[in-house]
Amino acid sequence: MYKKLSLRYRIFLTMILIVIISSIFFAGVTVYQYNIQNEDYHREMLERKELQLKAQIDYELRSTTYEVKTSNLKYIFLRKIYEIANVQSLNFNIFDLEGHLIIGSKSRFADDSLYVKVPPYVLDSLKNSVVNPETNSKRYVEVNTAAGERYQSSYTYILDQKFKPIGILNIPYFEDNTFYDYELQEFLMRQGGGFLIMFGIAILLAYLISSYITRSLKSISQKLDETRLSKRNEKIYLEDPSEEIGALVDAYNGMIDELEKSAVLLAKSEREQAWREMAKQVAHEIKNPLTPMRLSVQNFERKFDANDPEASEKLAQFSHTLIQQIDTLSSIASAFSNFANMPAQQNETLNVVKVVKLALDIFTEDYIRFFSDEEEVIVKMDRTQLIRVITNLVKNAIQAIPEDREPKIMVNVFSDCESVKITVADNGLGIAEENSLKIFEPKFTTKTSGMGLGLGMVRNMVENYNGTISFTSLKDKGTVFTVSFPKCKPLSKPNYS
Repeated sequence: MYKKLSLRYRIFLTMILIVIISSIFFAGVTVYQYNIQNEDYHREMLERKELQLKAQIDYELRSTTYEVKTSNLKYIFLRKIYEIANVQSLNFNIFDLEGHLIIGSKSRFADDSLYVKVPPYVLDSLKNSVVNPETNSKRYVEVNTAAGERYQSSYTYILDQKFKPIGILNIPYFEDNTFYDYELQEFLMRQGGGFLIMFGIAILLAYLISSYITRSLKSISQKLDETRLSKRNEKIYLEDPSEEIGALVDAYNGMIDELEKSAVLLAKSEREQAWREMAKQVAHEIKNPLTPMRLSVQNFERKFDANDPEASEKLAQFSHTLIQQIDTLSSIASAFSNFANMPAQQNETLNVVKVVKLALDIFTEDYIRFFSDEEEVIVKMDRTQLIRVITNLVKNAIQAIPEDREPKIMVNVFSDCESVKITVADNGLGIAEENSLKIFEPKFTTKTSGMGLGLGMVRNMVENYNGTISFTSLKDKGTVFTVSFPKCKPLSKPNYS
């Protein structure tokens, strides 16, 4: 392939490739050395912290008035664990020998201990590990990532005075690479400056030499730059071109003829494809409100009692829910008929907490829970699109939970100074690592039904309001989707419903 290139390209590519390959090589060696040093540093740091913490724990076990056994660990460290964590500037957990959490130095929800357990493979690895001569105990270290950050979890046995294991000490250690990243960045920037100088010299020499040898290529290059699929392109005519240049000109002129033919076919194909995509999108958008409408009608039909003293209120709530979904269908139909965005954006000042509650009312599942520390969080956006974002995420969460698992879905609204965040968390199967980069792509789905347009359109709606959507997921544990919107300043007399 290289031999078929013209002389100009051979000279140009050779000089550029030499510079690029040498720069990549030295940059790779630098990054590799940095990673090795960084790993050694964090490994030694974790070992030192573990030794210090073990010494403190052993001291408490020797000085306690309780009998040193597994069942008493909770009482021995009930007050001391926070003091130890503060002195050591380190959070840690104590588990029993079966892997159940006994006590931790970090505050948790009351029922979190039901879900915190050492995985069986960690228990097996710890039992089969080699005894650490410094601590006279077995030790196992697991390396994981969370939210894109690398962290280590150290597991080691807590021993009584007779060196009998009575518990498991877990130290989660998050690697802070700020200093090393700064040093690496500084070095790579200096190295990049040298690379840019070499790259500039190589480009200049390649340009001068190739231009001198093949002057006619300049006019051909200009024509190529001006070539566009959407306009009529002119052919190139040169007097007495060399054999190489003549072949290139003939190829270009032939390409222009083919390009004109392809432009007609492409325009027709694009029109047909646009109609197909629009039809799929409209079908998907119409299906979203129809499903909760059907569920609401079934639930109302099953539970409605005309003699119920609250019958009028329930009927009004049911009617409000149906009217809301019908309005959504109407806006979709209007947008489709007008060839506008679907549905057209009607910005208004909203209380996110109230709108999210309203969106969740259409779901009858009692395991869907809503939390918010605030009663009022104000944004300016389209009410219908916000409801569609929530219903899409909750529907996906419901579908992600297998039938043999007790479902749990939590929707949370909270805010900071600049933005409001909505999270939808489930305890489903999670998202496979190989699918994490495709999850927001149109038409991508792992389900046996559906067209895979939901999350793609959710992202489009969120980004239309300068928002962001992201997720974190653990295989077989669950997924958390986080939607963030810019926050509005509260009005003196807010005008929202």
